[in-house]
Amino acid sequence: MANLSPTKSYIAHPDFEHGQHQSVKQHLLSVAELAANLATKLGFSEQGRLIGLMHDFGKFSSSFQNYMRLIVAEQTGYNPDNDEGNAESSTSKRLKGKIDHSSAGAQWVFKTLWPYLGKLQQQDQALAPYGLAFTQALSICIASHHSGLIDSLSENENVFVNRIKKADELTHQNECIKNADPELLAEAHSLASFQFILESSQQLKYMLNKFDLSAVEHDYYLGMFTKMLFSCLIDADRIDSADFEQPSNKPERFKQPDWAFACDKVEDFIAQFEQANPIDHIRAEISDNCFQRAQDETGIYSLTVPTGGGKTYASLRFALHHAQRHNLDRIIYIIPFTSIIEQNANAIRGVLDEVNADDWVLEHHSSLEPEQQTWRSKLACENWDKPIVLTTMVQFLESMFASGTRGSRRMHQLSNAVLVFDEIQTLPIRCVHLFNNTINYLTRFCNTTALMCTATQPLLNQLPEQITQFGVLQLPLENELTPNIDKLYQQLERVSLKNLTKKEGWNEAKITELVQQQLSAVKSCLVIVNTKAWAQTLFQTLQNQISDETKIFHLSTGMCSAHRKQILDEVRARLSGGQATLCISTQLIEAGVDVDFGCVIRFVAGLDSIAQAAGRCNRNGKQQKGHVFVLNPAQENVGMLHDIKTGIAATNRVFTEFAEEDLLKPEAINRYFQYYFYERHKEMTYPIKQGQNILSFLSNNEYIGPLRKNNRFVLNQSFMTAAKQFKAIDAPVHSVIVPFDEEAQSIITQLCALDKCFDAANYRSLLKAAQKYSVNIFPNVWKKLNEQQAVYPISQDEAVFYLSEEFYSQDFGLSLEVTNAKQDLIF
Repeated sequence: MANLSPTKSYIAHPDFEHGQHQSVKQHLLSVAELAANLATKLGFSEQGRLIGLMHDFGKFSSSFQNYMRLIVAEQTGYNPDNDEGNAESSTSKRLKGKIDHSSAGAQWVFKTLWPYLGKLQQQDQALAPYGLAFTQALSICIASHHSGLIDSLSENENVFVNRIKKADELTHQNECIKNADPELLAEAHSLASFQFILESSQQLKYMLNKFDLSAVEHDYYLGMFTKMLFSCLIDADRIDSADFEQPSNKPERFKQPDWAFACDKVEDFIAQFEQANPIDHIRAEISDNCFQRAQDETGIYSLTVPTGGGKTYASLRFALHHAQRHNLDRIIYIIPFTSIIEQNANAIRGVLDEVNADDWVLEHHSSLEPEQQTWRSKLACENWDKPIVLTTMVQFLESMFASGTRGSRRMHQLSNAVLVFDEIQTLPIRCVHLFNNTINYLTRFCNTTALMCTATQPLLNQLPEQITQFGVLQLPLENELTPNIDKLYQQLERVSLKNLTKKEGWNEAKITELVQQQLSAVKSCLVIVNTKAWAQTLFQTLQNQISDETKIFHLSTGMCSAHRKQILDEVRARLSGGQATLCISTQLIEAGVDVDFGCVIRFVAGLDSIAQAAGRCNRNGKQQKGHVFVLNPAQENVGMLHDIKTGIAATNRVFTEFAEEDLLKPEAINRYFQYYFYERHKEMTYPIKQGQNILSFLSNNEYIGPLRKNNRFVLNQSFMTAAKQFKAIDAPVHSVIVPFDEEAQSIITQLCALDKCFDAANYRSLLKAAQKYSVNIFPNVWKKLNEQQAVYPISQDEAVFYLSEEFYSQDFGLSLEVTNAKQDLIF
């Protein structure tokens, strides 16, 4: 096929409706500008511009343009931005897998910068490794921008070298150079100069030699630098694609939040609090201290506050004033469970009462975005571009470490930001070093502040000495925002804890007898168990035993968040009204959920969990002392629940060393974490197979084998291998939309209807609305539901699923058995 001319004939993205296709030149210039803008906060603006300018350089090839012309001619669905995907038509499908448009730009950047590295070596030998690492990083970003970051080295292949050496008949680099617009190439050459590589190398060397780093930390930071640049490129590319589809989005981009306005709002809100009792006075002191410390420099801070101490508003006050003080872009709350995201989001909206919630607050807690993205979901996925974002720890970790481009797109948003980690003790143990190194990098180099909030502070900055070289959180003791923690815990002591564990354990009859006794004594009781099976068993048994005036509730992760919210709203109303209330729940209720029961019964677990559970008892000090009972069931299947099993063992050790009245104090909690971390310190590198671990894959990759020893390049990371191995939770989950109520059923119907007439904006809006109606399920449950034909995709080409109505129970949520009559949702 002959070369196309003029340049505007080269199509990057087709416009089926009006025929005003976006040219490759337009797309590259636009992405270059966006990537430069995003990378400014990293201190590498021009580097972002170069990779944006060259990322789709391969689209100048006649092979790619032939494919695009087929797409336009067929007027069919398409995904031109995935080197390994499948097109939808038989004609274009034959070409799709054969066209590589990501390698040409990577090769051009590497080959253009490579000659300067020798000159750099001669001028300053100490800069040479950083110049090589920098050149590698830029090339890897471009080569990876549709697949997710590729390995530099894998176990059996030097992936980076092979990509750079890929034959020209496959990458079409020389043809693209001939076809490309001269103005565009001139700008690329102007950027990719010796001065560019010299200054970039000096900056990278200065960054990484500013601190006393171990070999693991040094190489991990090189990988983080690459990942942050990659994130800027991915988001710039997706933004430009989305704005081409929806030009009305453009004016909404990159608006700086009016933090002064938000700070005035939070101060007005705080001023309205009445200080009617000693607890209110203590909460005010905690909040005022956070306000004063908000003027401190960016860095890592901790906020250690007993449950019920007003942590949500105190941390918001700190975050808003800190963001104003340092002109930051956003505040991101990272929360362990979806069950408290909506609660916290509503609390924040209550503070900003006159502000349009959609302009300020974004909740992102769903796994509805499919792992294998289609062109629809790629345009629809969120990039955390709001002043205040609330997400889950799972979403945060997946964005940092999982495969593909979906999560990577959001990563740069963690720079120039305040990150508030609520209930930080829920961080998965195997992610400790990955988390510590990531937060250290963000706070050291990206003008970010991280705030670790909890009543039970884990010792992330005090790890066992034998593992400190793998990454310890750089949290100075003086950065604790709560002065005199021991005194505060004494002042806020509102419960007495009774250790009722015994050798033979408690059977079901004895447990239900204790529950009934406490209901008679205090009218409200919360029972927290470790497994869904126990929650369901106790609910069904006690349902038939309690008095008519008592209402019983069940909570578990089998319910969608809208269902759980409905139940919690009713529970809170009954508790406020002094009505007899019994709730049987899994651990989802114990961290951060604002409820106030007269009594809590907790199955034995980690001491941090027990302390969190205690925070749901006598929360507002209405009683002189509430009672928390810890017991061990005679039969409990926690063999596969390693965190709980290990936590129980550490708790039992603490039980033998501390008096009951001291078990909830900071000293006992610290002792618990010392035992827990010591027992599990070998897991903190995220071990996988044959002695390998993800921390090594993302740093010096010392276990990779002979290729590592012979590699002349500086970046040795196995980015994609690590990403494919990483899971934030123990098993991969599927997310399914459940037909909980009429609104959920309507959303499902509308999503299915989009198969016939796709609307990107509407699709995004519906997926956002569906978040509160989604349930995450493990593979074994997913398999059983599929066997019973209980789940359906919204479209043949989409990995978004919904559940048949007959498999959702109003008592227990998602069920493996038919629970009610089926109704047709799709019409």
